[in-house]
Amino acid sequence: MSDTEPKTEDSPHRSDRLVKGPHRAAARAMLKAIGYTDQDLRRPLIGIANTWIEIGPCNYHLRELADYVRKGIREAGGTPMEFNTVSISDGITMGTPGMRMSLISRELIADSIEMVVDGNQLDGVIALVGCDKTIPGGAMALARVNVPGLVLYGGSIDPGKYDGRDLTVQDVFEAIGAEAAGRITTDERCAIEDRACPGAGACGGQFTANTMAGVCEFLGLSPMGSNSVPATDPHKFVVAQAAGALVVDLVRQQLKPRDLLTPDAFENAIASVAATGGSTNAVLHLLAIAREAGVTLDLQTFNRISTAVPWLADLKPAGKYVATDMHRAGGNAVIAQRLLQHGMLKTDAITVTGKTLGALAQSAVEPKGQPVIRPLSDPLSPTGGLLILTGSLAPEGCVMKVAGHTRHTHRGPARVFEGEEAAFAAVQGGRIAANDVVIIRNEGPKGGPGMREMLAVTGAIVGAGLTDSVALVTDGRFSGATHGFMVGHVAPEAVVGGPIALVRDGDLITIDEPTKGIHLEVPAEELEARRKQWTPPAPTSTRGVVGKYAALVSSASVGAVTGS
Repeated sequence: MSDTEPKTEDSPHRSDRLVKGPHRAAARAMLKAIGYTDQDLRRPLIGIANTWIEIGPCNYHLRELADYVRKGIREAGGTPMEFNTVSISDGITMGTPGMRMSLISRELIADSIEMVVDGNQLDGVIALVGCDKTIPGGAMALARVNVPGLVLYGGSIDPGKYDGRDLTVQDVFEAIGAEAAGRITTDERCAIEDRACPGAGACGGQFTANTMAGVCEFLGLSPMGSNSVPATDPHKFVVAQAAGALVVDLVRQQLKPRDLLTPDAFENAIASVAATGGSTNAVLHLLAIAREAGVTLDLQTFNRISTAVPWLADLKPAGKYVATDMHRAGGNAVIAQRLLQHGMLKTDAITVTGKTLGALAQSAVEPKGQPVIRPLSDPLSPTGGLLILTGSLAPEGCVMKVAGHTRHTHRGPARVFEGEEAAFAAVQGGRIAANDVVIIRNEGPKGGPGMREMLAVTGAIVGAGLTDSVALVTDGRFSGATHGFMVGHVAPEAVVGGPIALVRDGDLITIDEPTKGIHLEVPAEELEARRKQWTPPAPTSTRGVVGKYAALVSSASVGAVTGS
């Protein structure tokens, strides 16, 4: 490649620093060794950050999907450069020490994408994502490197079938509890286990993956309608090819993620979570993405929006339908249209398509008679699916999923457990009684470390028939598949001396949805005496990635992020 050759109309590219000029001959020689040509290196270099992994269905198909992304990039005049990052399957690691790696992986995914994109001075990037933490990790990376790009979700798994009903992995976790309680047989549990996950794709309810895939459409980081196409739908290949072409166009326009990630975009994303009964994990992830984008976002913004937006999408875990049903019902574009009609859509927010979210909402096509997305006149609830509580037990706040239950208050005695395993054993052993408040502590971002999800415990509570009589409070997280009277992300967490560290068996705890309060009914002088006696638990790990994470991670109330 001669330094005197004329530049293409799209140059200078950022990648010129990597491949242009006589002094870059060695770099070009190494790239030519793997098949790139001089012509390839004159074009925009587009990274495909692939989270493919052969462990679990969520990301298993992304290797094939990347071929179509690559084709779209080439046909649009770019040069694709695929690289891999990591993924941890929450559903597989749930209830084990390995679950500590899940939230940690979000930071590692963002860091590794940043390293490859900036290390190689790539001109654009498409984050190809599937399982829960790959989605916010990809979005965080885009906001951080701020080169033109987008997020493409691999899509939801198809539902399993058993006894005339649709299954998701949620049903397996609840079957474990039901079997332990004698409500179903071992053969029934095995049949559910065998049928729940029929192929590739991420978990099929409005759990964390599908919630965050929708969030990316409302943030403008994904083309509207692209993420809801199921993993095994042949149209996903068309979507992938179009996404590849779009990234090249974004490079030409120099439309960058932070141009899209405005305060209005985050308000739209929060409204989408509220309207769909989405995962509480969206709170953590939106706080983290906002931090990377330089946007101020606090917990009370979630309350303000969630109390003004009705819950409209009748989706599991609290509703009837699965993600593939949502797609057939018109997907997130119909949700956007409902929010527009309700006056809760920031219509001028720009998306990667160049169109505003308002324009996309106006053009949404809703299939006649679809039952999944309710009309505004008949919502599942007049308010959204999650709530931020504060009070003496959680001065910095905590998150409660309110979609799908009719109780609005709970007052009962604490049953305290130091970690998830002890609580799970108590539920399975029939040692939790009606009206108890199950406290699981030392599972926070720093104390876990890694803020494990509690789906094994919450699924067991549901399976044991205790959903309507027991509350659970933790400084850990919940899976998007969790439902019931569950409060997570309690901050400050136990390991730093938050009030949850001082709770004892029998203490009365009040959770009050109408006042957004959560209170430990212990006199201040008693709590002070307990604090003087309290000593922090020994660290679970001081070495490796877990030790580094525990040393660096912030409170859940600001997104459990690492770094400055």
